Amino acid sequence: MDATIFDFDKIHEVDLKKTMEDSYVDYAMSVIVSRAIPDVRDGLKPVQRRILYSMIELNNGPDKPHRKCARIVGDTMGKYHPHGDSSIYDALVKLAQDFNTRYPLVDGHGNFGSVDGDGAAAMRYTEARLSKISMEMTADIGKNTVDFVPNFDETEKEPSVLPARFPHLLVNGASGIAVGMATNIPPHNLREVIAAVVKIIDNQVMEDRDTDIEELIDIVKGPDFPTGATILGRAGIEEAYRTGRGKIRVRAVTDIEPMSGGKHRIVVTEIPYMVNKARLIEKIAELVKDKKIDGITDLRDESDRSGMRICVELRRDVNPNIVLNQLMKHTQLMDSFGVIMLALMDQQPKVLNLKEVLHYYLEHQKDVVTRRTKYDLNKAEERAHILQGLLIALDNIDEVIKIIRASANTQEAKNNLMTRFGLSDAQAQAIVDMRLRALTGLEREKLENEYQELQLRIAELKGILADEKKLLLVIKEEILIISEKYGDDRRTKIGHDDEEGELSMEDLIPDEPSVIAMTNLGYIKRMSVNNFKSQHRGGKGIKGMQTLDEDYIEDLLMTNNHNSIMCFTNLGKVYRLKTYEIPEASRTARGTAIVNLLQLSAGEKVTAILPGKKVSENSYLIMATRNGMVKKTPLKDFENIRKTGLTAINLRESDELIEVKYTDDTKDILLVTRQGMSIRFHATDVRPTGRASMGVIGMKLEEKDTVIGMQLDSQGESLLIVSAKGMGKKSRMGEFGTQNRGGKGIKCYKISSRTGEIVGAKAVNDDQEIMLITTEGIIIRINVGDISTLKRITSGVKLINMEEDITVASIAKVRDGGSKESDEQVLLNLESESEK
Repeated sequence: MDATIFDFDKIHEVDLKKTMEDSYVDYAMSVIVSRAIPDVRDGLKPVQRRILYSMIELNNGPDKPHRKCARIVGDTMGKYHPHGDSSIYDALVKLAQDFNTRYPLVDGHGNFGSVDGDGAAAMRYTEARLSKISMEMTADIGKNTVDFVPNFDETEKEPSVLPARFPHLLVNGASGIAVGMATNIPPHNLREVIAAVVKIIDNQVMEDRDTDIEELIDIVKGPDFPTGATILGRAGIEEAYRTGRGKIRVRAVTDIEPMSGGKHRIVVTEIPYMVNKARLIEKIAELVKDKKIDGITDLRDESDRSGMRICVELRRDVNPNIVLNQLMKHTQLMDSFGVIMLALMDQQPKVLNLKEVLHYYLEHQKDVVTRRTKYDLNKAEERAHILQGLLIALDNIDEVIKIIRASANTQEAKNNLMTRFGLSDAQAQAIVDMRLRALTGLEREKLENEYQELQLRIAELKGILADEKKLLLVIKEEILIISEKYGDDRRTKIGHDDEEGELSMEDLIPDEPSVIAMTNLGYIKRMSVNNFKSQHRGGKGIKGMQTLDEDYIEDLLMTNNHNSIMCFTNLGKVYRLKTYEIPEASRTARGTAIVNLLQLSAGEKVTAILPGKKVSENSYLIMATRNGMVKKTPLKDFENIRKTGLTAINLRESDELIEVKYTDDTKDILLVTRQGMSIRFHATDVRPTGRASMGVIGMKLEEKDTVIGMQLDSQGESLLIVSAKGMGKKSRMGEFGTQNRGGKGIKCYKISSRTGEIVGAKAVNDDQEIMLITTEGIIIRINVGDISTLKRITSGVKLINMEEDITVASIAKVRDGGSKESDEQVLLNLESESEK
């Protein structure tokens, strides 16, 4: 092939790396300036500005009928924005969505989408017009307030920026992803932002000083999202306002409502900004399906025209606050908004702080109002000039008429008038065009008044142009009118500071006193003090408690919701529960099985629960086992208890932990055995040992004998002992002399075939009541005062009549103080017992 057909001179060697860099930078700047980033002056991207200007050109204002969106999009695309119609329509839709834009600039008619993520209907179905507030964005655009530039094909002119008579960049916010950078400015409350601008103006006018950013942060409380919700803390807000970047945590507004049957539901009424409600509900359903959240029985979206309402119904035995906390953690009920206050300043992208945004906005307004004032001044001077000519003509009307009648044509008449009276061409034209009605006295007066008013107006306009302070006061006056006209209350609340940024259980649950009840079969519940106080006086226990036939309340204690409870098991382990983790229930509810709250192993059951207590120098836990071992361990050893529990005591084979008490080394300890022996020794006789030890011998036991109870001498004036066959008696605490630990002890009960072995021993006072529970589940309550006080080595009296094969299973102190005490006294008793 002939090589001459190729023109090799047209091949140029270039550096590919440099060419790519240059081209990419050009492309990046095009995206930044012409598409994705808003202008700091009017807060609009080019597509938004062009849509608003197109609608102005179409005379599509709030006082006119809605126009088809297809027409608006077509005009925008054909005249100003040579891109896809879908991108223009998407921008138009967002300007109309009240859940997307804090103060919508477009008044949409038809389906414009929803917070569930539904898209708007096609543009051929929807209609739109400008909203009332958007007229403030374009106000005075016809008065040469902004520069106009040629459009893409130079057949039209478009504004390079809108006058924007309110700080739109902050008020409606902006979001956009460019090349190598992004902007994400949250919406704000119109009143607060305008108040901040007014503060800057006042400081300049009144005090001739610059405004400190601290003053502005005090006025602009934080973002104000169209969907409401709550911002957690001010730290992220202040960082964003000072540096232009920050992370704001936003939480949904929720409420816990009681339902019938002791159940609760979580109701969500406001969700974080930009969260898709439908996806949020799907996520909750997915978490329930995957068993990541337990206790949700039903999930419904009850939102309607009156507002948002998502209902999450819960099972009776779950704590609604804990479920709510899990929802916050795993779903967008709690979300974060990353603030990047990036905007174009002189066609250059820059991250701005709050003060800079407001400063550049105010500079823009100075320019707009100055240009408008010049325009108005020019118009006023032109009109005054015309009026001056008309008034000269009226003063010499006869001569004027004569000159006009003598002239051959209009141009000759004008020339003659200009020569005779020294008028300008415009004045002469106005005289020629003057109607005969101007000759009336009333019309002459009107012209004179108008001329006088124009002279005052001209002086005022010149004064504004000559004095920047007057200019600022004009801006202030006009912007305050906008605030008054369109301003509204905040929708987003600012919550308490949350330094860690993570939501803890305590944030959701008030630290109030609670009463904890635990039954013999291991059911536990939390009751509010108010619930407890609502019992009728003279009650028997916790009225209406729905326990199983053979079940009864074994432990009742008072603590605060944020306090911990230590649960000791028969296998010598200790677990910790926060009080609020125990599901709250009414006084008639049975409660929740404690195995659902603690990670217990097979055969493990809770034998003692103790309320949390502050660690002090002499605070110990004293423990007793079935085989007579006792152990004293400093309370500080139990400060960090894992979810899987800790070893509280090492047990020998076949031994069990039966009881745990607080001691401060000032009390005596009593151990009572099944075969009627007891020992009393001082707590100081037991040396402190660590958690993993076995302890020391508290009492030497005969073969087949076991310890059935440990009591402290401070718990009562007498020791009540009850045997298997329903016999019992109480003996004064003084009859049990103190001896050294580790002995066999002394006889405390005379056992015979008529009594059976001892099943329970409790330190009691005469004003208390005792419950006896039989193997058949029969319960009898007896006033301690009615039980005989006898010597140590006696069998006592018959406390309960039973059939031959039935025995007493256990005994328990009634914790409500009996019928003689008020509910307030019951609570005092619980408090004092918790302190012990």
